Amino acid sequence: MPDRLFMPLMALIALAMIAFSLVWPQGYGDRSPGPWGSTPLQQTPEMRVKIQREKDAAARREQQARQQVGDVRAATAP
Repeated sequence: MPDRLFMPLMALIALAMIAFSLVWPQGYGDRSPGPWGSTPLQQTPEMRVKIQREKDAAARREQQARQQVGDVRAATAP
């Protein structure tokens, strides 16, 4: 393909991608601007509660593991 066609085509594709990125929802991060925005899934109250429960469960599992390691070390200490 000659450069006379390729470079303008690439410029057009780049501009289209930039325009598309301005209106496409931003995933799980912050809201998109304007009329396209909606509350991200991770910011809904139900999901926040679920995330907090998972964090608490992970903290409990970590504490239990640390306790078990301490118990084993205490039992095997001379």
